[in-house]
Amino acid sequence: MEFKTAERKRAKLRLGITGPSGAGKTYSALLVANGMAPWSSIAVIDSENGSAELYAQLGDYSVLTLTPPYDPDKYIAAIKLAEQKGFEVIIVDSLSHCWSGEGGILDQQGKATDSKFKGNSWAAWREYTPKHNALVETMLKSSCHIIATLRSKVEYAQVVENGKTTIKKLGTSAIQREGIEYEFTTVFDLSIEHIATPSKDRTGIFDGQYFKPDISTGNKLLSWLNCDNNSISKAEVTPLPPPEAEEVPDIFTSNTIELLNAYQIVSAEAKIKGKQTFVKLVLLQKDTHILAWSACADILEVPVGTFITASIVQKNGTNIIEAYSIVKGGEAA
Repeated sequence: MEFKTAERKRAKLRLGITGPSGAGKTYSALLVANGMAPWSSIAVIDSENGSAELYAQLGDYSVLTLTPPYDPDKYIAAIKLAEQKGFEVIIVDSLSHCWSGEGGILDQQGKATDSKFKGNSWAAWREYTPKHNALVETMLKSSCHIIATLRSKVEYAQVVENGKTTIKKLGTSAIQREGIEYEFTTVFDLSIEHIATPSKDRTGIFDGQYFKPDISTGNKLLSWLNCDNNSISKAEVTPLPPPEAEEVPDIFTSNTIELLNAYQIVSAEAKIKGKQTFVKLVLLQKDTHILAWSACADILEVPVGTFITASIVQKNGTNIIEAYSIVKGGEAA
């Protein structure tokens, strides 16, 4: 047992792409994959009723369609087959089915709890957790780049504002076992407008960016993965995102710069810090996406795509919306 100096080594991608129905998970995964390998070197493990073949016009990638039951062993066998066939990139579309789909882990565990284990769910989990772990290990140890899509669900919570209890949209979470994001190098959360927000990025390439994944995204990832030990200097590496506990910035700081301009709302997501609700927004100004925060919870009620004029202050490098007005008919309301 001994310590050694840390070294950058070539690595294989483990990318998670989450999003609701219609966000473009499969299409985005295909474009990213093509930025890393020729179409003929891309394999798709499809449990989405053949949706991967809807984009066959893009190139000659290969598809293996899975049908129920979505047992993790099927996914493991498919991944090993893709490795044997010499594919470079494997797209698992989607990883949610082996968890919550027909014959997936939740389905198997639930049935075993009712029958074999006589209502003892903990005993059932002792049997079925290793099956899930085996799939995760297969993905992590694969000789191929792995891109996994995950369906996401919308979460809601009761929030008290001005003494009145309302239901607020708090964001989305992947339909998979809790903590699955820890297994990926990078995780892109896609909005219904197909805009990616990097919720995790060990590469540092996409930190703070909001973009539509495409072939260039795969190019950047491949370049980072294939980099030799000395090709990325410390000055070139983007710092990793702050810890989740510090995700909501302190808006009561000094050094402010006031901005006033028109923006289009791309996405809005509520965040809770203590008893206060903050809103994390992605705004579009011409071709530039801007991250901003607001303490005005009612901005969540403004539909995505709406144009607003906003008074924004920059506080310690963070954009804070202090006031806004909805633009109607070209004029502020």
